[in-house]
Amino acid sequence: MNGKTDVLDNGPFFHGTKAELKIGDFLKPQYLSNYQEKKSNHIYFTATLEAAKWGAELAASNSKERIYIVEPLGDFENDPNLTDKRFPGNPTRSYRSKSPLKIIAELGKWERHSEEEINNMLTSLKKLSEQGLNVIYD
Repeated sequence: MNGKTDVLDNGPFFHGTKAELKIGDFLKPQYLSNYQEKKSNHIYFTATLEAAKWGAELAASNSKERIYIVEPLGDFENDPNLTDKRFPGNPTRSYRSKSPLKIIAELGKWERHSEEEINNMLTSLKKLSEQGLNVIYD
């Protein structure tokens, strides 16, 4: 877990994606981002199921949506893309790390957002992109 004395969060931790992985696999930085056509310097994860669902639902792929329970294998920090943005602090409990995450389990059942909610989010993200505001601080 986090090697710091003041642990940001004890989890459990989730990673939403459309990648098919196995228990014991590692999620690592330097792979293509789920959201932009570039390699990511960090691996992103959350301690809330709500944020993990969005990660799975919005990932760029036609594959099955998946949520994995993960274990951070090194230090991690608050995700600056979400922390202190619309709300103070880190209410989504979203984090990022340059160290791998180990897949502990796959969450078998979870309730998706409605198609309307997903489409509204996709529309909002498209508008940000068109305005050049879809920057991910990585």
